[in-house]
Amino acid sequence: MRTHARWRRRRPLRTRLALACTAAVAVVALGISAAAFSIVRYELNHQLDQHLTQQATLVQQQHRGQGPQVVYGECNYLAAPACAQIVSADPGRAPGEPYLLPVTQATRQVADRQRAGYFTDLTIGGHPARMLTTPMITAPAGARQAVQVALRADSVQEGVRQAGALMAAVAAAGVLLAAVLGRTVARTGLAPVARLTRTAERIADTRDAGLRIELPPGRREDELTRLAGSFNTMLGELEQSVAAQRRLVADASHELRTPLTALRTNAELLARADRLTESQRDRAAAGLHRQLREVTGLVNDLIELARDEEPQPLLEQVAVGRLVGHCVDTARGHWPAVTFTLDDGAGERTVPGVPARLARLVSNLLDNAAKFSPPGAVVEVRLTAGLELTVRDHGPGIAAEDLPYVFDRFYRASAARALPGSGLGLAMARQIAHAHGATLTAEAAPGGGALFRLRLPA
Repeated sequence: MRTHARWRRRRPLRTRLALACTAAVAVVALGISAAAFSIVRYELNHQLDQHLTQQATLVQQQHRGQGPQVVYGECNYLAAPACAQIVSADPGRAPGEPYLLPVTQATRQVADRQRAGYFTDLTIGGHPARMLTTPMITAPAGARQAVQVALRADSVQEGVRQAGALMAAVAAAGVLLAAVLGRTVARTGLAPVARLTRTAERIADTRDAGLRIELPPGRREDELTRLAGSFNTMLGELEQSVAAQRRLVADASHELRTPLTALRTNAELLARADRLTESQRDRAAAGLHRQLREVTGLVNDLIELARDEEPQPLLEQVAVGRLVGHCVDTARGHWPAVTFTLDDGAGERTVPGVPARLARLVSNLLDNAAKFSPPGAVVEVRLTAGLELTVRDHGPGIAAEDLPYVFDRFYRASAARALPGSGLGLAMARQIAHAHGATLTAEAAPGGGALFRLRLPA
C-alpha cells in the first residue's frame, strides 16, 4: 500500500488522471462485456433446455401408456433426433435392450415422484450433451415412470466460445479506447493547469509579474477557468505590490538623498574643524544633528509603513476619549503657536487596538493640521459618541487636484514642499486606520481649510 501511494505521488497529475479515466472506462467495458457474455450463454443454454422440454413432452404424447423402453437411441449426430427413453421406478422392470442414457438412483426417484425433474450435462459418444429427466405423466395406471431426453450440445458450446471470444475482443478494444480517451481527456482537461504552470515557471524565471494566463474564448465558467482567472487576478495584485514596492524604494532613495548629502557635507566640515570659526562649527553641528533627526524619523516612518497589520498580542481595549485628549495635550506642547480645541462626546467608549499606534495616527493628523495652520489659528478636534473623530484646520486647504493623493507615500503638494516633513505622516495614518478596521478620509472644510474624518469601528 505504501509503495502504491509513493508511486502515485511520483506520477504527474496528467498521468494519474489519464489512468483514472482509463480504469473507469475499462471497468465499465469489462463489466458490459461480462454481462453480455453471461446473457448470451444463458440464452443459448435456455434455448437448449426448452428444446429438451419440448422433446420430452412429445415423447410422452407419442408413447402414452407404454412401458419402459428406449424410444430413440441414435443421437451421435447433430442432425439426429433427441435420444429418449422411458425408465421405470422399479429396477426389476427393464426393457429388453439396455438403456442408452445413464440411469441412476436420482432417475428412479424422479420416476417415483420423490424428486423433481432436472437437467444434467454428460458425454455421448465422446461429444458433449445435455439431458433432461422428468416424470412420465402419461404412464399406465399405477405405473411410476420417468422420461429421459438428451441432445448434443456442441453447437451451444461453440456459440458460447464464439460469444466469449467476441466479448473479449470488445473488452480489449474498450480498454484500448479507454486509454486513448483517458489521455485525451487528461490533456484537454488539464490544459488550463498546464498554461498556469508554464506561466508560473516563466514568472519564476523572469520575475515578470506582468505575465498573464491566456483564458479560453467565451470564458466558460468552469473550475479551471475560474482558477486561471483567480491566478490572473493574483498576478495583477502582485504586479501592483511589486510596483508599489519599487516606487517606495525609489521615493525613499530620493527623500534620503538630500539629508544624507547634507550629513556628509556637515561631517566633512566638522572634519576640518580647525579651519572653521566657532560659529561655523556650531552651525555645522546643529545642521548635523537636525539632519540626523530627519533621517532617523524618515527611517522610523518607513519601518512603520512596512507593517501591514497590528500584532494580535498587543491588542487591548483603548479608551478613545482619553487617548485623543492625551494626543491633543501633547500637540499643544509641540505647537505652541496653534490653538487646539477638543469636543469629546465619546465618554468612556473603547475600541480594540494598539494604544501606541492609535496615538501615532491621531498625532499625525494633529501635526498635519498644525503644520498648515498660520500662527494663532485654531485646530478643531471633535470626537462623537459614534466614535467619529474629525480634525479641522483653517489653513490653505487641499486643492482639488491634490485631494486624491494626500494619503500616498511621499506625496507632497506644491504648497507643502517648503515645509518640514517627509510626506509619510498621512500615509502612515491611513495604514494604521486600515489595520484597525477604521476608515480615514480627507475633504475640503466649509469656509476653508482641510477636514480629516476618522471613523472607528463602533
